[in-house]
This record gives sequence, C-alpha cells and structure tokens, in this order.
Amino acid sequence: MVYVLRLGHRPQRDKRVTTHVALTARALGARGIAIWRPDAGIEESVRKATQSFGGDFEVRSLKEWRPFLKGWSGPRVHLTMYGLPLEEGMEALKQLVSEGGPGESGSQEPLVVVGAEKVPPFVFQTCEVNLSAGNQPHSEVAALALFLDRYFEGRAHHRNFADARLRITPSAKGKRVEDRKDVGTH
Repeated sequence: MVYVLRLGHRPQRDKRVTTHVALTARALGARGIAIWRPDAGIEESVRKATQSFGGDFEVRSLKEWRPFLKGWSGPRVHLTMYGLPLEEGMEALKQLVSEGGPGESGSQEPLVVVGAEKVPPFVFQTCEVNLSAGNQPHSEVAALALFLDRYFEGRAHHRNFADARLRITPSAKGKRVEDRKDVGTH
C-alpha cells in the first residue's frame, strides 16, 4: 500500500488540485491521504466519491505536517522535478520497501509527499527518495499518477470495488454507469 501527504494545501487557491490529488491517489491504489491545512470540503468530496465508487480510502487533515512526515515508519518519497528520474529512483524505493523502511520496526508502506507551494529543504532531507516524473514544471496530479502507475506496475487501472454503488463499464462511445442502489450504502 501507499499513503499520500499533500503538503502546502492553500484552501483558497488549491481546492480543485488537492481534490484531484486525493481522487488520483484513491483511484490508483493509495490507502489514504493526509492533507496539511484542514479543509472539510475536500474531505467531504473525497468521502462521497469513495462511498459512490467503493473501496476503503482514508482522508485526514493535519494541523502539523512535520511530525507526521518525520514519524512515518516506512520509506518516505518526495515527488519533485528536482529528484532522481522516476525509473532510477523507483529501484531505490523498492529496495527500501523490501527492507522494511527506515525505522527498526519499519512499515513497508511508503509515504508519498506531494507539494503545492514551495517545499522546504526539510522535506528533501527527511525523505529517503526524491523522485522526478520529469525535470520540467508540471502538475502534481500527473506526477502522482505516474508514480502510482509505476509503483503498482499498472495493476491499479480500472479498479472495481465490491462495495461500489456506481460502477463504470468501459465503452468506446458514450457513458455506461451501473447504479447498484443496494450496494455501497456504508
């Protein structure tokens, strides 16, 4: 599993992008997201998507992010355009995961840091792996999607959950949505 830390969320400016970071994390296999700077609207939007489309995805708000990042027992990964190329850094991450993370009783679950505003040097220094999905300015949503796709080796695509109330059926033309009214009302 993977957990995401959304760092630097600015409620007035980043609502839509942070929501997309959370939805991407959920759709592509992450277990949950912690958002620095509480935002009840985002929490509610992501919970509603999870209730409709199924699965078990945790959304947490943090008042302080440093203790959360520093205290994480698994490998810590920072997605940045200044990091190692994704292909190269992914090997380092998989080695850390197989070793059990940085702590003595370390978890194997990586924490992926996705920034919004300028990320302080503390993040670069605390994370065991700083990964780049490209060395050009780009969306943090795209970086997270590329990371999760590579980490899970494409297995998270087209996920369906048994408790999904809404289920999409792939179609070359049009929208096909099955509303399973008796399911997913948890």
